Amino acid sequence: MEKPQRLSAFHVMAKPTGPVCNLDCDYCFFLTKERLYPGSRFRMDDEVMREYVRQYIDAQNVPEAIVAWQGGEPTMMGIDFFRRSVEYARQCAGTGVEVSHTIQTNGTLLDNEWCEFLRENHFLVGLSMDGPREIHDRYRHDKRGGPTFDRVLRAARLMQERGVEFNILCTVNAANAPHPLDVYGFFRDELGVEWIQFIPIVERINADGTTLLQQGNTVTDRSVDPAQWGDFLIAIFDEWLRADVGRVHVNMFEAAFASWVGAPALACIFDESCGDALALEHNGDLYSCDHFVEPRNLLGNIMERPISELVASDEQRSFRAAKRDTLPSCCTDCEVLFACRGECPKNRFAKSPDGGSGLNYLCAGYKAFFEHIEGPMNAIAELYRIGRSPADIMDIIAEEEAHTLEAFDSAGRNDPCPCGSSKKFKHCHGAA
Repeated sequence: MEKPQRLSAFHVMAKPTGPVCNLDCDYCFFLTKERLYPGSRFRMDDEVMREYVRQYIDAQNVPEAIVAWQGGEPTMMGIDFFRRSVEYARQCAGTGVEVSHTIQTNGTLLDNEWCEFLRENHFLVGLSMDGPREIHDRYRHDKRGGPTFDRVLRAARLMQERGVEFNILCTVNAANAPHPLDVYGFFRDELGVEWIQFIPIVERINADGTTLLQQGNTVTDRSVDPAQWGDFLIAIFDEWLRADVGRVHVNMFEAAFASWVGAPALACIFDESCGDALALEHNGDLYSCDHFVEPRNLLGNIMERPISELVASDEQRSFRAAKRDTLPSCCTDCEVLFACRGECPKNRFAKSPDGGSGLNYLCAGYKAFFEHIEGPMNAIAELYRIGRSPADIMDIIAEEEAHTLEAFDSAGRNDPCPCGSSKKFKHCHGAA
């Protein structure tokens, strides 16, 4: 057999149960994918699992190969399936290649045995949670419509007790978007986590009223509003900037920092092109992207054609280039393009100011956010360039605020207001 083509880093999210899940979250875009496989049991057999693990590791041309499991709910496969996958990955790892493992879960099936397994095998766990109880339970419920918060919180506490490394994946939707500091404060102060991913919910309504495909120009009531999305990020950024730089890691802020210092994009949504994060279904079907598991983006089946060939195929190259090549002109001329890059293609269905198509639905929110953080990010980037810790920005801000407060305290009624408004103090901030 010919040695597989070794490619630069790409990522595959394998779905061993396909879209099947023990929860019934209102906004889950993947539950409807059951319709693509009528009559399926939605269980990845060991033959497909072994081919995925072997082909993926063999195709990597980087020091670390990350075997990733997602769903649906992957823990529904049972712990023994993952024990076999870890052992097989260990056998496939050659010299110079380190294999690590990740799993995304709603946490409701985790117990002591699971936590011991995850800790012993150094899994990074992504735990889905949307904030405090009332906010989380608004859309995240079980098959009977019951709340799930207590079970997810129990999973978080159990992982903390057992030393399992995990981060939070929080969707931002119509329920929690108006409460950014409540959400952030809950994760930081009550849950005590240091890694948080915020993912905006944008559900496109198809012509038949479903959300099965990335089609349609309207969104569900659960979707986050563009302005809300920007306000949500700005409120949390301002809090993070004063208290948590270097201590709490937020995906959107880390990605912005990478853009400001000219580093490679930390997320595919902020890269110039995409197509390096693919999705593998339970039967071995490989799709261009997790958000495009639909017939037009099916590349093939790894039981018939190797992953390395599918990733390097003309179809995937076209998918990858389309993100860059289909930007509307208002984006190519935008001053924050270097940070945004048009975000995810799945959200590019709004009209641009000139009436053209392909503007990102969340554009207004992203633009407000990136413009808001420009000054602080420039300062953080400069600290980084001169060899200082980005966290030093907190001391700089505290010192500036102390000087400002001192100036306000010493200002006379007829002095110019220290805020720089050119008004007398008594007619500006002094009026309060």
